[in-house]
Amino acid sequence: MSTAFAGAIDLSALKNRPAPAAPGQPAPQEAATGSPYIVDVDEASFGDIVQASAQVLVVMDLWATWCEPCKQLSPVLERLAAAAAGSWVLARVDVDANPRIAQAFGVQSIPTVVAVAGGQPVDAFSGALPEPQVRQWITSLLDALRDKLPGIRAAEARAGTVAPDAAAEVEPEPEDPRFVAAEDALADGDYAAAEQAYQQILAAEPGNPQAVAALAQTLLLARVVTLPPDAVARADAAPNDVAAQCDAADAELASGLVTQAFDRLIGTVRRTSDEDRTAAREHLVSLFGLFPPDDEQVVSARRSLAAALY
Repeated sequence: MSTAFAGAIDLSALKNRPAPAAPGQPAPQEAATGSPYIVDVDEASFGDIVQASAQVLVVMDLWATWCEPCKQLSPVLERLAAAAAGSWVLARVDVDANPRIAQAFGVQSIPTVVAVAGGQPVDAFSGALPEPQVRQWITSLLDALRDKLPGIRAAEARAGTVAPDAAAEVEPEPEDPRFVAAEDALADGDYAAAEQAYQQILAAEPGNPQAVAALAQTLLLARVVTLPPDAVARADAAPNDVAAQCDAADAELASGLVTQAFDRLIGTVRRTSDEDRTAAREHLVSLFGLFPPDDEQVVSARRSLAAALY
């Protein structure tokens, strides 16, 4: 479990609440999404969703109506939950209406997403992550919990995504030691070593999509950790300072404010010329590399960039 949430809450006392009617379809109110696997949870129904986590993975989305990054992340979670056909359940929690749930998890910022299994939080993240990272996070949880939560395998069998008796026989592909070394360096905060490792992979396999995306993320993290806390304010005070605008865009992107980061650099391209315009454009294009090419935000920003250039 992420260290930020370790020991923040003990849900075991709530496990004696009445169980929902069926695994994957908990008692709390179904959200207005058309999917039985997306539910709205309040403090009264919180125990029911915790009880459901004994059978199936529950992903809790702690959000608020005024939170802009929440508006980016929540639709991603809803889309993934609906497509998962009950292998996990999305539980939406409005923190303004249910402050005690947020306090129980020790939430300091939103959006915060907490995975609950067997009545306990097992992992969490904060901020509006890109959809591929959210999907990978959930997939890794399902893989880790499939043999512990019977509802996961049952739902996958119903959906035809995993054969009822064959899932345990499928051996995972061996991890690429080159990526393992790069990820270990990244986990240790050694961004230079991680960058070098990904560059070596690309030297041997130009265009490797996993390495390209991981390198872009590594370079962003390396820049963000050196930024001053007032990077955005500095950029707002100096709209013609291209370096400041690039720093602020990095900070906004790291905080989940994707559209704001893209718009900032597109505006910089419009205001500048020559080398400054080139620097802003190249930095924006490098940020596009953090997302799939067909990401809606990237597609929209590319159109706006073309308009700004021509």
